[in-house]
Amino acid sequence: MTERSLLRALVADITTLPVDAMVNAANTNWLGGSEAGEMIHRSAGPGLMEACRLLARCDTGDAKATSGYLLKARHVIHTVGPVWRGGDAGEADLLASCYRRSLEVAVDLKATSIAFPAISTGIYGYPADLAAAVAVETVKCFLVAESPNLDIFFCCFSEPLCRIYEELLGEEVF
Repeated sequence: MTERSLLRALVADITTLPVDAMVNAANTNWLGGSEAGEMIHRSAGPGLMEACRLLARCDTGDAKATSGYLLKARHVIHTVGPVWRGGDAGEADLLASCYRRSLEVAVDLKATSIAFPAISTGIYGYPADLAAAVAVETVKCFLVAESPNLDIFFCCFSEPLCRIYEELLGEEVF
C-alpha cells in the first residue's frame, strides 16, 4: 500500500458527518431499515426517497448508491443487512458482504471517506459485539487486498458500542 487509510470509531449522528459517502442500512424495498436510515432519509430530503424508488430491488448483502441530496455526504450507499436468526443462517457472510459491497461502491465513486452505521444491530437484532467483529475484520481485509486511500468511520450510537469498535480496531495502521 502506498497510501494510508484511517479507521476510526466515533459516537456521532451519521447524518452530520462531512464524508464522501455514508452508508444507509436499508431494507430490500428502500424504506428505512433502521432508525439511522430514517434519520438519513429525513435529513436528505424527498429527493433521496425518489432516487431510491428508481433503483431496482436490493438483495441482502448488496449495496447501491444515490446522491446525498441535502446531506453533508456527497453519496449515500444503501445496503441491506441480514436479520439475526441465531447465527447459523449465514448472517456473518451476508453482513460481511454489506461492508465489502459498500466499500466497492465507495471506491467506484472515487470516495476518499466513508461512514458506516452498525449495520443490522438495531431492529434486525444482530448482537453488536458480533456485528462489530464482522465489520472490522471485513474492512481490514478489504484494505489489505485493495489498498484504497479511504478513511473509514464506524459511526456508533453509544459509548459502549464505540469502545467495542475501538478495541477491535487496535493500533494498526492501514
